[in-house]
Amino acid sequence: MAQPSDGRPGGVIHDIGYRPYSGPRLGTRDAGRSLFVTGLLNAYGIGRSGRAKGLPMTLLALMIVPAAIMVAVMVTLGLTDGFLDYGTYPVTLMLVIVIFVAAQAPVLFSRDLRSGAISLYLARPLSATAYALVRWASLFVAILIFIALPVIVLYIGALTAEADFSEHTADFLAAMVGIVLLSAVLATLSGLVASHTRRRGLAVGVTIIALLVSTGVVSAVQAITDVQGNETMGLVVGLFSPFSLVDGVQVGLLDGQSSFQVSPDGAGWGLIYLLASLAVIVGGLWLLVRYYRKQAGR
Repeated sequence: MAQPSDGRPGGVIHDIGYRPYSGPRLGTRDAGRSLFVTGLLNAYGIGRSGRAKGLPMTLLALMIVPAAIMVAVMVTLGLTDGFLDYGTYPVTLMLVIVIFVAAQAPVLFSRDLRSGAISLYLARPLSATAYALVRWASLFVAILIFIALPVIVLYIGALTAEADFSEHTADFLAAMVGIVLLSAVLATLSGLVASHTRRRGLAVGVTIIALLVSTGVVSAVQAITDVQGNETMGLVVGLFSPFSLVDGVQVGLLDGQSSFQVSPDGAGWGLIYLLASLAVIVGGLWLLVRYYRKQAGR
């Protein structure tokens, strides 16, 4: 093959149309950071088509508007005590949260796997393990923002209405711990479903059914066990839904108010709920990484 006059090898495809680059090259950390930011923005439709922004932004508005209305009532009428509970707000809008999680998890996982390739430019320097964890982190932070933002609005509104600072701050921080835990659990479960389901529509449907049905079954069984006086069975059943699981941690360990009929009333069961939540997150991440490593080996 003929050589160019400057001595550089010819026939190399990546030389076509590009100028030689001799400057510094970014490493794995920068690639991971770029992939994380891109995934986080894509979860809200930013950087995608205008149509892709419609659903996440509409759902975010549905999360914030009720909080804004409550703040307006608090400020206007001076109602703070007994008017709101930060920890129960996410459960009250559980349907909106589930739809957001189910719709956006495939954006970060299913699309890459369906095409048979991951984001080439950003992901090429990353290992399969790092890629899976960065994708999960993007989804986790997206869900965290989605759930936490209206609760922050409520907290700021309560302080504006001259609520007791120490009491509301303690309740707010306890709720935020639960929100972080709930976001991690939801990101793990939805990420697993989306990564194993290459068709986006199927992943959305399976995630919605799994999260809503599990919570509905838990509520129904707990109602029956409460009537029968079998509190232990009700507590065991509460371990099988992300929302009741995190609710149990908030009530048992953080002295929060429960959204479910049967919930821990002591640190013992609260610790069990916390360990179960961590087991879901750690075990789910292990399965997710294992799956991506298997895909990379093909």
